[in-house]
Amino acid sequence: MFGTSIHWTTFFYLLIDTFILIFAILQNTRLRHNNLRRYLGLAILFVLYNFTGGFLPFDSFPGPFILQYIITYLVALTMGIYLFYYIYKEYDITFLNVHLTISNISIYAILCFLGLYLLPYFLTGSIDIARVAFAFPVSLISFYFLWAFRKKISRSKNQNEFVVRRNRMALISVGCIVLLPILTVIGDYQWLTFTVINISFFAITAIEIDRYLFFLEHKNKLIEVFGYYKNIKDNLLEPKLFNKGLTRREIEIAMLILDNNNYKEIAAEFYIAESTVSKHASNIYKKMDVKGRAEFLNRFRLSQS
Repeated sequence: MFGTSIHWTTFFYLLIDTFILIFAILQNTRLRHNNLRRYLGLAILFVLYNFTGGFLPFDSFPGPFILQYIITYLVALTMGIYLFYYIYKEYDITFLNVHLTISNISIYAILCFLGLYLLPYFLTGSIDIARVAFAFPVSLISFYFLWAFRKKISRSKNQNEFVVRRNRMALISVGCIVLLPILTVIGDYQWLTFTVINISFFAITAIEIDRYLFFLEHKNKLIEVFGYYKNIKDNLLEPKLFNKGLTRREIEIAMLILDNNNYKEIAAEFYIAESTVSKHASNIYKKMDVKGRAEFLNRFRLSQS
């Protein structure tokens, strides 16, 4: 298409992802309680991946031919690492194990790219040899991440439907993204590669949509946190607290605190450590200018009639 190597399926995914990105930007400006900045960063990277992976390489590109592959690989690596970072933040994970911190994953990826992609290419002049040399170790790291992540979330006995759906979508997303090195080695089948990789993005999008529906389902608790009604009573949260900067996870935890759940129950609800809940709660109290749980409940919960 357009005199380039882009396949119509890749262009189709590029249009869909761009539409999703624009819609998310508009939603982010409207929904002050549901900050989407992390998701927007991921969406931008998937749009760039579709664009660079679809249109490159082409003959009239200025500069050395290998430069086009460097661009596409760096975009793909950044996208994959950022997706792992997104998962870490979504699940409040510091690291899955000592080897799988985000900084270590980034270092592994850069070293593999320099030593197992660029070096073999400059030594042999073959893109195919460079692809195979790069794909094998990166695939091992990626599948190790998938195994460790699945092991972590499978320990949960939580039957909360929201958490179960989120776990399934997260596994689909990570499962698809770790296939990228293998799909690259198989060959230039854009219809296959870009379909699998975009499923990863659509799974994350499903998580964000499900979260929004979760907020709607618990809108009464949100009213307690944000005071949505036009006729705000004196004993409700003041409108200025819209700007206190609660994160989405803090909002979720605040709703459960207002519902009289203790930290252990909240930890089980979202499958995070009790200490993590305590840390989030401390941030909530600090942002809300209260000294602790009791004052938070007294000040911000709807009065009982």
